[in-house]
Amino acid sequence: MWSLHPTFLDTKGLLACWRETLLAQKVLDGRTAGYRNHPQLERFRATADPLAAVGNYLEGVALEADARGYNFNRALILHPPAAGPVHMFTVTTGQIAYERGHLLAKLAVRDPEREAHLAAVDPPRLHPAFEAVPGDIESWERPETGRRG
Repeated sequence: MWSLHPTFLDTKGLLACWRETLLAQKVLDGRTAGYRNHPQLERFRATADPLAAVGNYLEGVALEADARGYNFNRALILHPPAAGPVHMFTVTTGQIAYERGHLLAKLAVRDPEREAHLAAVDPPRLHPAFEAVPGDIESWERPETGRRG
């Protein structure tokens, strides 16, 4: 799950983000035993309504899918936002920089055109659910694992 705007994700990244976030939603709803300790879940659990927050995040990803002509099944979103995404999360500038560097490395291999687009934008646009705040890499991030899709 990325804090960066989904427009920066290549097709593989966008699909992985959708699937991973749907799995996070299942965990937060108590529908699966696996994945419960994934660090990214801390983002959602820190909100007043984790299922609404994950639904809001999914809607932002689905909007990007719409823009590309993909058909992501919004019926899978348990708590869709009433009127589109609104800011529900903060993300630190250190986290944004970390994610940007990580995604640039992936895009260099998978989608050089999208890499050039992201490289030209500083700071990058964020997913509609996020608002930037000063700070280092988020405490839940595990840079050594390289786990992002």
